[in-house]
Amino acid sequence: MPIYEYRCTSCGHEEEGLQEVSDPPLTECPACGKSTLRKLVSAAGFQLKGSGWYATDFKSVSKPKEGSQEAQDKSASKDKQEAKSKEQHAAKEDAKTTKEPAPAAPTTSTKAPLPATTAGKADK
Repeated sequence: MPIYEYRCTSCGHEEEGLQEVSDPPLTECPACGKSTLRKLVSAAGFQLKGSGWYATDFKSVSKPKEGSQEAQDKSASKDKQEAKSKEQHAAKEDAKTTKEPAPAAPTTSTKAPLPATTAGKADK
């Protein structure tokens, strides 16, 4: 529901009113009782009740002020992480380029020949 701001043109009393959009504007001033209460032009505020998505979602994490010690600590930590990541990436690239090629397969067999078997053959 929107929260509207009102000001009395007679006594200057100001108040906020929680109303539905379809409700008629307030006209009677609670301070002086005259019908001179007027709605002010301002950004409408909303009062949301219950435990809907708006209570838990889309909340931004507050960032520390630019010159604060917390901001400097976070910046230093981030710089260290970036440097470490770059070092790891460079080490991986170096490992790829300096890797020795696999030895070539031998052209001659070094295995001993299998003994000939006579099992399963008929005698002549």
